[in-house]
Amino acid sequence: MTWINSLGTEEIVFIVLFLGLYLAYTFRVFRIAKRMGQAYSNVLPKFLLRSVIFALLIMALMGPSFGEDKQEVKAVGKDIMIAVDLSQSMNAFDIAPTRLEKVKYELKNIVDAFSSDRIGLLIFSSEAFVQCPLTYDQNALNLFIETLNTGLVPSTGTDFGAALSMAYDKLTKDEEPAGNQKSKIIILISDGEDFGDETDKAVSKINDSGIRLFTLGVGTEKGSKISTRTGYKKDRNGNEVISQLNSKSLKDIAYDADGKYFEINYLDNEVGRLIATVNAIEGELKDTKVVDVSANKFHYFLGIAFLLLLLDVFTTVKIIKI
Repeated sequence: MTWINSLGTEEIVFIVLFLGLYLAYTFRVFRIAKRMGQAYSNVLPKFLLRSVIFALLIMALMGPSFGEDKQEVKAVGKDIMIAVDLSQSMNAFDIAPTRLEKVKYELKNIVDAFSSDRIGLLIFSSEAFVQCPLTYDQNALNLFIETLNTGLVPSTGTDFGAALSMAYDKLTKDEEPAGNQKSKIIILISDGEDFGDETDKAVSKINDSGIRLFTLGVGTEKGSKISTRTGYKKDRNGNEVISQLNSKSLKDIAYDADGKYFEINYLDNEVGRLIATVNAIEGELKDTKVVDVSANKFHYFLGIAFLLLLLDVFTTVKIIKI
């Protein structure tokens, strides 16, 4: 037998106080019976009965656990691969403080919302790289998110195809034939400026596999200049570049993959809707385990104490005979 709860200082003080007062009462009864020349042995059954009741109540309070109860525990979750655009245009500040800083803030909210799911992080511009493999470790994910900056990838344009192909490969790696591909999700985050040639092919492969693809556009149609260390980004003619949100390319990708498009602009933030949509997707059974569980059997002890208490109430003991 094991005990779920332990006796604290307050419980111990209460027990000692109760026993002290009850022993004092019993001693007084014995003394009165002795003075009057009566047999006080009749008090012993009541004393023992009440002592047993008190002991049973204390045992019930401590939560006795015994037996070999088993319980099946199922681990259900989703695999989510997030691809974040780190091209220079993500330094535009039409979304304060910049598009990328806003994305980093929202990424932490997304990670927190899917604490029971595996999440991986990809970064890309013209090439894609794994920043964090699929993991349940939220602390590690948040550390990787905090380090995101446009200097981590080549600054030669944006290619959705490379990021989507890598996300597909990571989600289908070591996949069993019976796996539920619909519990696998790709979230592509960008300002929508795609210069890749393999995007359509990657989207088609994702759609055929049953993996869900959602896109999140960040920016405004008006756009803004792009911050650099020396000022603002300029084109070959020396003119300052204005980066605008190209929502059409992101919407087309989401439509072709039977997914949905969401947006962050200066008026609206649809990250909450994105989280709700992903939450509505049924997770995959990852693992099933049978574990030993401790069951609090206090009611047995409480029930016996109650029956003995009734016996105590409805039985009387004559101590003094006249």
